[in-house]
Amino acid sequence: MISKCANPACSTRFLYLNEGKLFRFEHEVKEETELLLGFDPNLRKRSRSVEFYWLCKTCAAQMTLVRRKDGGVRPNRLPDAWKAAS
Repeated sequence: MISKCANPACSTRFLYLNEGKLFRFEHEVKEETELLLGFDPNLRKRSRSVEFYWLCKTCAAQMTLVRRKDGGVRPNRLPDAWKAAS
């Protein structure tokens, strides 16, 4: 559940979807022993996990979120040209 802005330096609490930007990240389960919602061990099929992150309006105007190799996310500053366009 999303409770605050995904920017660790920001303490803005999540209240409404329209007051920021929502991000959806998927990742595949790498090990068959890792059970997730939708995983059927009889099918021997890897499932995907979906995680949501939110940036408040102020942070979303200056940055985006990018996936880390370990599966988490980190904020990344937008180029100045992108900031002017938003």
